[in-house]
Amino acid sequence: MTADIPGAVEAPGTSRPAPTGRRLRWNKVPEVTAYFWVIKVLCTTVGETAADLLNEKLGLGLTGVSLLMSVVLVAVLVAQFRTRAYRPGIYWLAVALISIVGTLISDNLTDNLGVPLETSTLAFAVALVVVFVAWYRSERTLSIHHVDTTRRESFYWLAVLFTFALGTAAGDLVAERMDLGYWLSAGLFALAIAAVAVAHFALGLDAVWGFWIAYILTRPLGASIGDYLSQPTADGGLGLGTVITSVLFLAVILGLVVFLAVTRRDVSDPERLTPQAS
Repeated sequence: MTADIPGAVEAPGTSRPAPTGRRLRWNKVPEVTAYFWVIKVLCTTVGETAADLLNEKLGLGLTGVSLLMSVVLVAVLVAQFRTRAYRPGIYWLAVALISIVGTLISDNLTDNLGVPLETSTLAFAVALVVVFVAWYRSERTLSIHHVDTTRRESFYWLAVLFTFALGTAAGDLVAERMDLGYWLSAGLFALAIAAVAVAHFALGLDAVWGFWIAYILTRPLGASIGDYLSQPTADGGLGLGTVITSVLFLAVILGLVVFLAVTRRDVSDPERLTPQAS
């Protein structure tokens, strides 16, 4: 899918102006181009393999790794919120870390607390719906073209976190129940994303909802690709290992982010209101 999917249409709802005299910042989210989707899938792949790698190598246990990565994520999000406009390096670092933390949260619930995947999938879905409802009631839009205030950015990152956690739990549930293997699972989720694109372009599915559904589905797609590359051949993977897979995908992400930082091909036009009168 291309830039058309997220918001050529403002529905559900339209952007509600900020209070009179309040100056809006630039949009803090990149334009949704092909680059966006490629980096998003790569980040989800890194989230899966890096979470496994950190859990194996750091010796902190699943809970310890989760707490450590959550602290790192909070620090990066503080930096993200302090910026006045979209900065590719900080933004995509936050996405990659949320991918890791979302994976770890789901794994903690399943492995440490024994929560069934059906329960965690439902819980994350409900949490995401609550975020969307609160976001829409507050801002009258869910479009990422208008993430230009601190409150909207807060809703955005909460939604991103729960999409990653939901995608992880739902992806694991599908893989466990259907036992398709990594490659077939990746193909299934790719077809689901293609179906969303067809529904949007041919059947009139709302652009905003199409974006968020595709955003959720890219999580299990990336995880399936990551598992296929990193897991042993005896388990149906290519046996590259989590280190090589993580480094490989991080290198590609870094190259794309540097390219976007230089070319600014995914930067939105600024939107401003009249500054407050003195």
